[in-house]
Amino acid sequence: MSQDPRALFKSWLESGEARLQPLTLPQRELWENPPVPVADPGNHICGILEIKGPLTHEQCLAALQGVINRHEALRITFLPGKERPLQMIRATGTAALGYHELGAGEDLEELIQETYRQPFDLLQGPLYRVRLIRRGPNDHVLAFCFHHAIADGWSLGVFTQDLCTAYVMGLSGLRKAVAVGMMGLKNSLPPVSQTYTEWAAAERATWQPALLAERAAFWKSHLAGSSRIWSDVPDPAPLQRWVTGIRPDLLAGIRGLAKDHSTTLFSTLLAAFQITLSKWTGKDDILVGTPVANRNKEAARDTMGYYAGVVPLRGKVDPAQSFTDHLRQVAESTLDSFANAMPYAELAAAVGETRAAGEHSIFDVRFALQNHPVPDVTMPRISTKVRMRSTGTARFELGCELTEIGNELEVVWLYKPFRLTAESIVGLNDLFLAVLKSACKSPGSRAAALTV
Repeated sequence: MSQDPRALFKSWLESGEARLQPLTLPQRELWENPPVPVADPGNHICGILEIKGPLTHEQCLAALQGVINRHEALRITFLPGKERPLQMIRATGTAALGYHELGAGEDLEELIQETYRQPFDLLQGPLYRVRLIRRGPNDHVLAFCFHHAIADGWSLGVFTQDLCTAYVMGLSGLRKAVAVGMMGLKNSLPPVSQTYTEWAAAERATWQPALLAERAAFWKSHLAGSSRIWSDVPDPAPLQRWVTGIRPDLLAGIRGLAKDHSTTLFSTLLAAFQITLSKWTGKDDILVGTPVANRNKEAARDTMGYYAGVVPLRGKVDPAQSFTDHLRQVAESTLDSFANAMPYAELAAAVGETRAAGEHSIFDVRFALQNHPVPDVTMPRISTKVRMRSTGTARFELGCELTEIGNELEVVWLYKPFRLTAESIVGLNDLFLAVLKSACKSPGSRAAALTV
């Protein structure tokens, strides 16, 4: 910015170009319960879009402008406040799209990680970064990341679908987008059913003190006496990432196991994961955190923003108990936990747990079944493939993220190298698969006998 930011912000507010809003309930978690500073790249939500077919930087820029016009979350920055920061939402925003032609000897993955690792300026923005990398004729990779305060995992699907839709509209000449440049795409995408600001206002109206107190009482009781897997102070080192998968035959067996016991794929995988962690750590009280989309109403499903919540899931593993009985307990406990979900910042405050700097409150292991829509998109003369990427700095110590891709499950293990080695993660994955196979083959077996 060439002029004084304070004067510029003041002029925007006075002219109506910008307005101020309080933090949303999910956003508060990033400032009030941060295992890493809010500006740390560990708070980035990342993905890539592989594109095969004719494409130009100008066409992508025009499409990106259409998405920015549609979603106010992409026009949000944060101003310091007396008690907590305020959102400043611009009425308009100009698309920013990096472009790079991959040269001989350059490493594509390093360029992608470079896009992800750079911190955002929360005050001046923008809080997104999109980079188009040309690696050959009709062969591009679009690397993108958003600060978690303006987007969640679900938002990646919304972003890619809207970007591709705006691109197709540009090719079709709707509103003469190609002829007049990027501003020609203004209003080419339909308005969202509900803006992020409107959703946030409805959430604040829902979470009245009486409801918060009721939910807080549940969590104080449910989490009493729980503990993390690790007791020492964590290291802020970046995450390591290892990707493997669950083959179709095993996934089919897991689905059959869930169906036979009238439960969900998630509960079945979680039950096996709890037993795996218990065998691996020697602990019988396993606590993990899992993300929830928090988009229960249809109006929230086509809007970008940080909606997601976190629910702690606690399970007691009895080695003498059958997998069937453990699965039944997990299903019941999971339903209770989801039914009592509440804004995580309020939950953490209610539990009142003290934590060391760099430590996530309540849990240190993340377990997630990613089933939010991040689809591949078909366009004229162009094929695309969308993939989520995990963040670069851990907000937890160990993560297991499973994503349904066709008839397989992609398994992404995220871990701190000072805690775990690559070899130990391979061993942990092998143990997880062995528990799953044993449970599918003989669900009546005792937990202690699984994998034997």
